[in-house]
Amino acid sequence: MHSIVNTEQADAWNGYEGNHWADHQDRYDAVNSGFNDYLLEAAVVGERDRLLDVGCGNGQVTRLAARRARLGHATGIDLSAPMLQRARATAAGEGITNVTFEQGDAQIHPFPAAGFDVAVSRFGIMFFADPVAAFANIGRALRPGGRLAFLSMREMSHHDLGGVFAAMAEHLPQRLVFTEPGGPGPESLADPAHIQEVLTGAGFEKVTSTAVDAPQVWGRNAEDAGDFLGAWGPVRFLLDQVDQAAATRARDALTAALRPYEEPDAVRLRGAALLVTAVRP
Repeated sequence: MHSIVNTEQADAWNGYEGNHWADHQDRYDAVNSGFNDYLLEAAVVGERDRLLDVGCGNGQVTRLAARRARLGHATGIDLSAPMLQRARATAAGEGITNVTFEQGDAQIHPFPAAGFDVAVSRFGIMFFADPVAAFANIGRALRPGGRLAFLSMREMSHHDLGGVFAAMAEHLPQRLVFTEPGGPGPESLADPAHIQEVLTGAGFEKVTSTAVDAPQVWGRNAEDAGDFLGAWGPVRFLLDQVDQAAATRARDALTAALRPYEEPDAVRLRGAALLVTAVRP
C-alpha cells in the first residue's frame, strides 16, 4: 500500500473493525444495500464508464457498478486489507472480470490523472483526516465533467438506531459518540452546508444534497440483532469499559429496544442518509 496519512483509521480497518466487517460481509450488506439504487442511479453509470468506488469495503457497490459498466471498468479502493481480500474473492466467485481492488488512502493515493468518469461511495467517505484534501485528490482523478456521487450518514437522531442506542446509555460510562467535533467519523458529513463547503473547497461544482431513507436489516430477531450490534466496533468499545454485570444490562437494554422493530423475517430499522452529487469542472 502507498503511504497513508489517516493512520488511526488504517489501524481500525486493518484490526478488529475491518475483520468484523469482512467476517460479516452478508450482514453488513443487508444493513446498507437498501441505499444502493439511490447511489448508482445518481451516479448515472454508463456501460463504458471508468468508475472509482472510494472506501469500497467488501466491494458490493463496486461489483454492482462493474455490471452496469460492462464495457468499462470499476476500481475499488479501501484502507482495509481484510475487506479487500473478501472483495476480490467475491468478485472472482461471481465471475466479474472488469473490476480491480486496491489498498490505499484515497486522501493521497496516486490515482491516474483524469483516469475516471465517475466516483462513488456508499458510506466510505466520512473518515478522511482532511476531507478537502481527500476530495481534491479524488477530483484530480476524474476527467473534466466527471461525476461524484456518494452517501453519507445523517445525524443519529434521524435514524431508528439512535433511539436503540439511547436505551443503553444509563449502563455505560459515556454516550455512544460516532464523530468528535471537527474529526472523521460516520456523522462528519451529515450537514449539507458543511458538505457544500468541503466540496467547493476541493474544486467541485453543482453540489446537491438530498435526504434519503432506507430500511436496514440488522438481524433475524431482536436477540440476533442485539448480538450483532453488541459486537460492532463502537458498541464493543464501550461495553469493554464496564464490568460484566453492567455490560450484560446494556446488552439486555439493547435487545429490548430492538424488539419493537421485529418483523416475521427480520429486524428492520430506518436508516437515514444524504445522497450527494457534484461535478468536476
